[in-house]
Amino acid sequence: MLDHALAQAVSELVHIRRAAPARPFPELTDREFDVLTLIAEGMDNQAIARRLVLSPKTVRNHVSNVFAKIHANDRSHAVVLARRTGLGT
Repeated sequence: MLDHALAQAVSELVHIRRAAPARPFPELTDREFDVLTLIAEGMDNQAIARRLVLSPKTVRNHVSNVFAKIHANDRSHAVVLARRTGLGT
């Protein structure tokens, strides 16, 4: 009885996982994704550092990684790419 209930619960979780929309930019880490989202909202590095409780240097590193991974030439290009996926709106 318990095995059947457990199997049913696992099956439901798998179905939910498959039905969930994929996050844009899967190549980004969760923290990089957070940084990109805040960039798309118009925040500068200092504001992002305060919001995420990170050092400004760490934010600069994340921003550089984001740009490289999403092939953005600069901050404004990153904003355009992010907003096309619905981030920052």
